[in-house]
Amino acid sequence: MAKRFESSGPTQRQQRVAELVRHALSDVLARGDLTDPVLTTHVVTVPEVRMSPDLKLATAYVMPLGGQDEAAVLEALDRSKKVLRGEVARRVNLKFAPDLRFRRDESFDEAARIDALLRSERVRRDIDGDAPDDPTDDET
Repeated sequence: MAKRFESSGPTQRQQRVAELVRHALSDVLARGDLTDPVLTTHVVTVPEVRMSPDLKLATAYVMPLGGQDEAAVLEALDRSKKVLRGEVARRVNLKFAPDLRFRRDESFDEAARIDALLRSERVRRDIDGDAPDDPTDDET
């Protein structure tokens, strides 16, 4: 019996389809083709889309520009899910149009946390050279 290889990450096909879906979603949101008043008044970024292994479910990570009204934008995207799915199906040539899920993108928060760590006093002290000398360094 042949063993299946188990990968820890998405396949190349999943990544390629996810990128196509991301471009289609960003294009629809940028053009303002939707009639939802919340989506017409907010600029929404789509930094990442992840596809399920069977390519039938697309999870789009979104963030309104400036991070304002996140909950309202996510609700508006959920309301417009059917229209967005149709637009994605029209723009991306797949056997099945993927169901769309929208989640808040937390990578901006993580980047801000890392930035705050790098600006902390302890790291600044290490960078400026005020740290104690390394006992393994021999300059003799």
